[in-house]
Amino acid sequence: MQTPIPEYLTELLDDCAGDTSGATADYIPELGEADPNRLALALCTPDGTVYSVGDDSIEFTIQSISKPFAYALALRDRGMEEVDEHVGVEPSGDPFNEISVDPESGRPRNPMINIGAITTHCLVGNPSLTTKARAAVVLDGLSRFAGRTLEVDESVHASEYSTRYRNVALASMARSNGFIDIEPDDAVWGYTMQCSALVTVRDLSVMAMTLALGGRNPVTGEQVVPQWVCRQVLSVMTTCGMYDAAGDWLSHVGIPAKSGVSGGLLGSLPGQVGIGAFSPRLDDFGNSVRGVQLCERLSADMSLHIMELPPPSIDAIGWRSQTDDGDPLIVVQGPMTFPTAELVLRRFEQLPDNGCGIVIDLNPVTRINRVGARMLHEGIRRLEQDGHTVTVLQPEGLLASLS
Repeated sequence: MQTPIPEYLTELLDDCAGDTSGATADYIPELGEADPNRLALALCTPDGTVYSVGDDSIEFTIQSISKPFAYALALRDRGMEEVDEHVGVEPSGDPFNEISVDPESGRPRNPMINIGAITTHCLVGNPSLTTKARAAVVLDGLSRFAGRTLEVDESVHASEYSTRYRNVALASMARSNGFIDIEPDDAVWGYTMQCSALVTVRDLSVMAMTLALGGRNPVTGEQVVPQWVCRQVLSVMTTCGMYDAAGDWLSHVGIPAKSGVSGGLLGSLPGQVGIGAFSPRLDDFGNSVRGVQLCERLSADMSLHIMELPPPSIDAIGWRSQTDDGDPLIVVQGPMTFPTAELVLRRFEQLPDNGCGIVIDLNPVTRINRVGARMLHEGIRRLEQDGHTVTVLQPEGLLASLS
């Protein structure tokens, strides 16, 4: 049989294709000339399978979708403490190009608005890098997230840089307040180069899935950034990624996301899916009209909201099983996180205090995090301390890697 997923995605495109509201970003001449009828959608799964439909081979500039990835690279290169000193993480409630800074310190509100994004661009790589060298490091990082070498659209870069004056004003404010130490024109040149990288919706879906997998690219297998970086980036995307529409987006769609004024939209749901959409007509917030509709449908149809109730953990424990020898057998299945581990420990409490052998079968466990492993190790230690002989059946290395 053929999987029905491409047909479903095509159905979504057909349902949204008739909406011609919104307009291209004509304040950047090259973007204003984009074909407004382009429409594409892609999904990437945790194993690197990509489903895409529509104009999925058309390249467009990444624009502000580059912001979370530059933030990730800055965190990788400078660490949380230093980056946090230069740019905050609070939602601004303002459009992307507003002067959104802390009223006392002048620190940019967050890395998803322009003044914060220019600041984080300047934090990528070694402080001694030249403007062009830093831009090359950022482009290399974006390419590693995408799993292929990305190119820059020089005409868009030139067009965007020619209309740079508001961004230069923002960079000048960041420079005057001591949050960047690079000449404003140079900072904006590098930032607009970052925004001019060419991607497809397939690239966006892989980049999103890389964030959703804790920094591991599902196609290349490369660990692009540490897992803690992705947790931080996705947190900020959730609250700030859709600018002054972030609250509506979080309540109605519930997927950490980032938009760009070329019409791209990226969604990254931890552990589940990476989404890339493209449609150049924008709404009043600067978000793709049809891209937003596509994500709304995906969230509703596939229960992808980040606040969606997970399956109950109580189903993960075999409560009254025994081995052939009559010893208690505790079978754990699915992901083992805090709720599942808590149930296992509670099951341990109910075991007879007679020094019997105990078998714990972890073979059906799909994954285990450090909290789950730590709780299980402690439970086993206490059982052995009470005189039980504990046998653990598990896939090779499941617990050892998290000891």
